[in-house]
Amino acid sequence: MSNISPGIAPKVLDVRPILQSGGEPFQEIMQAVQALAPGQGLKLVAPFRPQPLFRVMEGRGFDHEAREIESGHWEVLFTPQKDAAPVEISVDADRPETWPDPSFHLDLSDLDPPEPMVRILAAMEKLDAGDVLFAVLSREPLFLFPELTKRGHQWAGNFDETGSAYRILVRVGQAKA
Repeated sequence: MSNISPGIAPKVLDVRPILQSGGEPFQEIMQAVQALAPGQGLKLVAPFRPQPLFRVMEGRGFDHEAREIESGHWEVLFTPQKDAAPVEISVDADRPETWPDPSFHLDLSDLDPPEPMVRILAAMEKLDAGDVLFAVLSREPLFLFPELTKRGHQWAGNFDETGSAYRILVRVGQAKA
């Protein structure tokens, strides 16, 4: 069974145009998986049943449901498995599954502390209250959490299926007086 968070729509990736132009979609699929928010699924549309991908995605912590949609084309919904890393949330976070989709994405996985924290806090200053930022980091940002709370922001995050990247959603709040 899956561990998809209610209210978070799956990311949709249609690989048919890539294949039609003679390209190989595997890299784009893996990039899409890496960019998923905690608990988010991936809906893949392909011109065939992508059987070899099922085992790859299972190894990354995803279950799948495949269905034929039209003239041999397939839609596959990959959802996080129940035993995937639990999502941690800030004490004041009100139902992260109802937050809007992220309007800002950062891949900070190649940076050493404190640079990811500096960049996330700087990006938060440019967003409006209620906006959501998504970031990928190389480790859990323990020193970032109290800074976000102090500034009135909410967060939810977890490690990816491999345990090698930490994914965090941060919702802009009102600064506390």
